[in-house]
Amino acid sequence: MREFRITCHEGKDITVRFEYVGVSRLSDHHQIECFVVILLRLCRLLTGLSLSPTGVKLAHRRTELPAEIKKMFGCEVSFGSAVDEVIYPRTADSTATVNADSHLNSLLVRYCDEALSSRRVQSGAWRLRVENAIVPLLPHGQAKTEEIAKRLGVSKRTLARLLASEGCTFFGILDAMRLDLAKSYLREQNLQNSEVAWLLGFGEVSAFTHACKRWTGKTPTQLRYH
Repeated sequence: MREFRITCHEGKDITVRFEYVGVSRLSDHHQIECFVVILLRLCRLLTGLSLSPTGVKLAHRRTELPAEIKKMFGCEVSFGSAVDEVIYPRTADSTATVNADSHLNSLLVRYCDEALSSRRVQSGAWRLRVENAIVPLLPHGQAKTEEIAKRLGVSKRTLARLLASEGCTFFGILDAMRLDLAKSYLREQNLQNSEVAWLLGFGEVSAFTHACKRWTGKTPTQLRYH
């Protein structure tokens, strides 16, 4: 089962977080930006105000946003973050909803409560969990089996067994992700090969070049213009 979970956390700020369950975050760049735009538009329509967040964090990487999306966001956007979230100031909590319908609200709350009470929790595929855990750790060179297992709350041996039951290995997943990300990053003309190597967790460009040749038989430069 594929799910997309949206949660709201209230503290010093109001944070709306997007989380992927049962689907890899790796392949999603445009859709998550679409979700953020939808959230911004909904907040503005519901309040009747030009309500803008104080910040947006996205897990994928871009060298720059299209001008129209940047204008829509109206705030600083951080790429390569560990989470996907939109941050609003705490004062937004007191903003009134235009044409609020208390009867409809009570019906929706009751429906959601019933849906939650009857929902059976199902664990997502371990491959997808591993992929989503790897992405933010790659540039820091921390995408290691031990670290991923720790973050997923299992032992290294248990993780290997769970992945084997799905017909894959940790290093196979890591290799496939690096290749997919390499192709994506190399399409960004503003990213140098050395920067792409760092984003993929390679200590040296030569290691990245060797990996590209092993994956595709081509160098990073050849892949860039393929």
